[in-house]
Amino acid sequence: MVPLLLVLLLALLLFGAGFAIKVLWWFAVAVLVIWLLGFVMRSAGTGGSRGRWYRW
Repeated sequence: MVPLLLVLLLALLLFGAGFAIKVLWWFAVAVLVIWLLGFVMRSAGTGGSRGRWYRW
């Protein structure tokens, strides 16, 4: 009975980790797209340091 519970717990843990990793990948893609859009908008703008949309 205990090994069965351990296997089920491990399967649940791996399923949860897989779902979280997939969500994190989509979040990373969204951040990359926003960063690229900001980079393109900055390049197409007036130029110089005033064209930045972030404060790094």
